[in-house]
Amino acid sequence: MSALETRPVRRDTSDAVRPVRVTGPRIARLLEDLDRPEAADSARRAAVTAAFWEEVDRRGTPLVEECDGRPGYRAVTFLWRGHRATRQVLLHANRIVDRDRLADSLLEHVPGTDVWHLGLLLRADHRGSYRMAADVSAKEPPTDPAGLQQRLRSLSVHAAADPRNRRRVPARWGGADASVFDLPDAPPQPWADRPAGGPTGRVERHRVSAPALGGDRDVWVYLPPGHRSTDREPLPVVALCDGDMWFGRLALGRTLDALVTDGALPPLAVLAPDAVDRDTRWRELGGREPFVRFLADDLLPWAAGRWPLTTDPARTVVAGQSLGAVTALHAAHRRPERFGNVLAQSSSLWWRPGLPPPRGPKPTVFGVPWLVSRYAAAGPRSVAVHLDVGLHEGSMVEHSRALHEVLRRSGHRVTCTEFNGGHDYACWHPGLADGLTRLLGA
Repeated sequence: MSALETRPVRRDTSDAVRPVRVTGPRIARLLEDLDRPEAADSARRAAVTAAFWEEVDRRGTPLVEECDGRPGYRAVTFLWRGHRATRQVLLHANRIVDRDRLADSLLEHVPGTDVWHLGLLLRADHRGSYRMAADVSAKEPPTDPAGLQQRLRSLSVHAAADPRNRRRVPARWGGADASVFDLPDAPPQPWADRPAGGPTGRVERHRVSAPALGGDRDVWVYLPPGHRSTDREPLPVVALCDGDMWFGRLALGRTLDALVTDGALPPLAVLAPDAVDRDTRWRELGGREPFVRFLADDLLPWAAGRWPLTTDPARTVVAGQSLGAVTALHAAHRRPERFGNVLAQSSSLWWRPGLPPPRGPKPTVFGVPWLVSRYAAAGPRSVAVHLDVGLHEGSMVEHSRALHEVLRRSGHRVTCTEFNGGHDYACWHPGLADGLTRLLGA
């Protein structure tokens, strides 16, 4: 491939994973075909363009192509079929778009056609989600950088899934679904796309008294295939934050069914409280004592009164993502007699007590992150910790590495996976399956 490289899309990652704009092989071939003398005829140009879209519809988007001279990488081309009113098209890809330089993520228009494209050279183990938005407003885009940035910020609010990509990841709280792509070396998902008809567990929703939170809380409960109310063998248990997303939108139950059926996980129960809404989530998650009391003193006893669940901390996991990961880490720090295993994905270790809700970029951490210092002061505990962080998550990578080193030095059983992706449910879903298998698998 002859790649036309421009400046890197700026992210706080190593050069190995930082995306670079390229012209992929299929687009290069389209441009060559359109540059031939015979393509000057409008009918011939329309035929070349129509054949291109027919091929794209067969292959699906984005186009993923090998790169000559770049083993271990792929050219990933995002496409949009515009019309006469289309003025610009924006790619809004999770953590590989610089939100302060949105113009760098505009698709290029092939003159005289309805083809808009943006190619990125990505390492072949990348997985992520993205949305796209087309500007069809009556006004021409501003020419000054500040005005264009403001226009694109407004446009990004309307970004939605790629209509030519069937793979989707849902959003929460009314947001538009995103499209998903993964490259050939991305971590496998053997539990995905199972045919219907296999053993299935039960997913139930309960209203649980939550004195620690000052009221009641909806909780999703997963029970494994074949489980009966008369069973007496205690089940391992997972307390998982953001149940409304995992069971309400992402159908985690099907993943757990496959893992249990395959023997990757033992039969287990999952207790997953709703996050309710953004404001409630911010008030309760992080290093908040009331939520730890809710998990340890309200939720686990409530569930143990209804089903045979273990009280052994070595077979109990507390898990979460982002602020929920901080919750999980804090819960095990405060209550190791309850929670002997932690699965913390993309931990928001910038969090510290007293922070107001973030309105934009996350706060800067000066010195050692708050929760890292708490673990450093506590010394060794009989707690196993698995950390998961994306290489496109900026300072969160270094924070997770710092926590991993503190835990290792203090004698914790700790593992850490750095995946090639962002702050993204498309990455967290396979990471959750992998982390639970590490902590509870045979």
